[in-house]
Amino acid sequence: MLTTTYQFMVDFTLPEELSNEFMNLLPYQKAIVAQYLEDGKLVNYALSLDNSKLWAVFNANSELEVLEMLTDFPLTPFMRVEVNLLTSFNTNELSPQFSLN
Repeated sequence: MLTTTYQFMVDFTLPEELSNEFMNLLPYQKAIVAQYLEDGKLVNYALSLDNSKLWAVFNANSELEVLEMLTDFPLTPFMRVEVNLLTSFNTNELSPQFSLN
C-alpha cells in the first residue's frame, strides 16, 4: 500500500506564565525535537522572540499521526495546539536552519 507523506504546520500558543514544571521539561522537549529532526519527522521548529508562539512543520501521513507525535513532546499539554495541512511548503536549502536554542 502506497502512503503519501504530507506536511503539517503546527501552531503552538505557549502559556502566559511559564511554570517551573514547564521550564524543567525544556531539556526533554529539546531532546525529542532533535530526534524528530534527525529522523525526518520534523522539518523545522521555531520559537517567537517573545516566547509566546512556537511553530513546527511535520512530515506525516495524516493529522492523526501528527497528533500522536505531539504526545511525545512533554510540553504539549501546557500549550494550545492547532494543526494545519499545508498545501505547499517552499524553502531555500541555502538558508540557515532554525536554532534549537
